[in-house]
Amino acid sequence: MRRTSLNTVHELARTDGRVVYIGSDPGPGTLNAMKKEFPERFFIEGIAEQHVIGMAAGMALDGVIPYVNTIATFLTRRCLEQTAVDVCLQNLPVRLIANGGGLVYAPLGPTHTAIEDIALMRALPGMTVTCASDADEMRRLVLASLDWPKPMYIRLAKGGDPVVSRDDDDFAIGRAIIRRPIGDAVIVSTGVMTHRAMQTAEALAADGISCGVIHCHTIAPLDGEAMAAAATGARLVVTLEEHVVLGGLGSAVLECLNDLCIATPVLRLGIPHSFVHRYGSQDGLLDHFGLSPAAVANAIRERIDNPKSHSHIKALA
Repeated sequence: MRRTSLNTVHELARTDGRVVYIGSDPGPGTLNAMKKEFPERFFIEGIAEQHVIGMAAGMALDGVIPYVNTIATFLTRRCLEQTAVDVCLQNLPVRLIANGGGLVYAPLGPTHTAIEDIALMRALPGMTVTCASDADEMRRLVLASLDWPKPMYIRLAKGGDPVVSRDDDDFAIGRAIIRRPIGDAVIVSTGVMTHRAMQTAEALAADGISCGVIHCHTIAPLDGEAMAAAATGARLVVTLEEHVVLGGLGSAVLECLNDLCIATPVLRLGIPHSFVHRYGSQDGLLDHFGLSPAAVANAIRERIDNPKSHSHIKALA
């Protein structure tokens, strides 16, 4: 997914002279082809992420469209003030490509697990927050980002993730995609969790429980029309995300339904609201936190069978 996103930036650079790439301590060889073809629009600034944001903002004020690329925790925690004041306050078309969203960098510990990045970025006025499901959708997203008039946060997974998106999705920033028809329940998911949502829905179908899947590649702005359709058509709305349960997709869905005065029960499934002190693989930690398809299916069965059950509240601790 990372390679696809950056290669698409290079593709955009060929068609639009406003596009520049700004990297911060990338791996050796990152976008060498663009560096060779457009050396005047290729910048590596080292481990100076706050400077990179200010640099990108200055370029954007001169009509440039900068694509900034570095690790998600550095783009969000470290650069929050610069992103808020230099980019969002000026409403500049800076694109923040964030590597390792969620638990991708779990082997490096809590300093590198970007588990509250969506909450931080979603809180900034004017910031568009996106999280593609796979490499194919990432390409559509980066292509669509060129003419998007606002700042944008683009959350990347590790790459090699199963492809669930389709060429006929009619992709558009801000518009959710229905992956499975709404049924007794509906899972609203984002990023690579949509693949797990699809697996969950298949497991539930084997038990006679119909479960829809709505993929939100854009979390801010959230597709309110799709959320309303989901909540009015299902007995239970489930949010599934590789993010802490506060401030991310689940919170966005709850806020949206509250504003629409829709009272359908919502079950939020995600990472507990605490730092991740375990080390391991992304998949291993997702399973540890009860986000495997089997565990998610069990949580949905329990809530449908016992609507007043509060056993999931432990995830909020």
